[in-house]
Amino acid sequence: MFRHLPNLKHLYTFASAGRHKSYSAAANELCLSQAAVSQQMRHLETQLGYKLFYRKDKSMLLTEQGQALYLVTHEAFSMLNQQIKKQQQCEIAGELTVTTTQAFASVWLMSKLHLFTKLHPDIKINIKASAEFENLEEQGIDLAIRFGQNVTQSLDKQYACEYFGEDEVYPVCSPKTASSLAAQNPKELLNSWLVCLEHSGPYTWRAWFDNLGIDADKKHKKWTQVNSTDVALNAVLNDHGVTLCVTYLCQHLIDNKQLVIPLKIPHPNKVKRYFVYHKAARNIARLKTFTDWLKAEMSSN
Repeated sequence: MFRHLPNLKHLYTFASAGRHKSYSAAANELCLSQAAVSQQMRHLETQLGYKLFYRKDKSMLLTEQGQALYLVTHEAFSMLNQQIKKQQQCEIAGELTVTTTQAFASVWLMSKLHLFTKLHPDIKINIKASAEFENLEEQGIDLAIRFGQNVTQSLDKQYACEYFGEDEVYPVCSPKTASSLAAQNPKELLNSWLVCLEHSGPYTWRAWFDNLGIDADKKHKKWTQVNSTDVALNAVLNDHGVTLCVTYLCQHLIDNKQLVIPLKIPHPNKVKRYFVYHKAARNIARLKTFTDWLKAEMSSN
């Protein structure tokens, strides 16, 4: 049925060269060399039996026959592109259930989610905040966004665990607290209340002080323990001491001058970021749409 059609790759290159009126511009668009574009056009002209372009100054202009072919080729590729987009939109439309930590959900994700839904109104995101590593299959969860250094341990082989960066952890407090402390060295933080997490993992105040050769546990009595980083941030925003926080959760507060880093000394342990999802997920196109957006947003901060 289509045996008389020219090479489709050559036709696509022709459509680009015809649109730009330039072999070099088409080469840049298609990631080809100018020589490759020129060679393809010669082959296409030989196959068709007539000239498609003629040179005028630095431009490659279409002949009368070339212009006629360009119009139908351009329309055909435009229709094909539109149909593919429609099919892709149908594939990604639907719900996506995401689990992550309470802090990431409340401080970062929910403040950005409107940007995603504006781009992809056909995808409904359901958020389940949890401190636990939920059983994704049992809970009907499509994607887990997890942080730490032990995410990959004991993970079932049926799940993909995609690393997508890491961030440092710093002491943070309000400008008022920082002014009252006027800390010049780490020991001076012991003059303040230190807000810590009930389950800190490897990101403890003790590890931060130990890394600097300071024994904080025996000398310091002003501890406030909370169960989530968003609660800790709320405490220090209201001038209650200093807490340790990963940069992706507090950078916007630092940029807005609501928080400061009293001592630019990072925690010895960085926070690694991972996406966890079933390798055989049926909604992989929808899932990838969301994870690609999230990675782009986090890398831009």
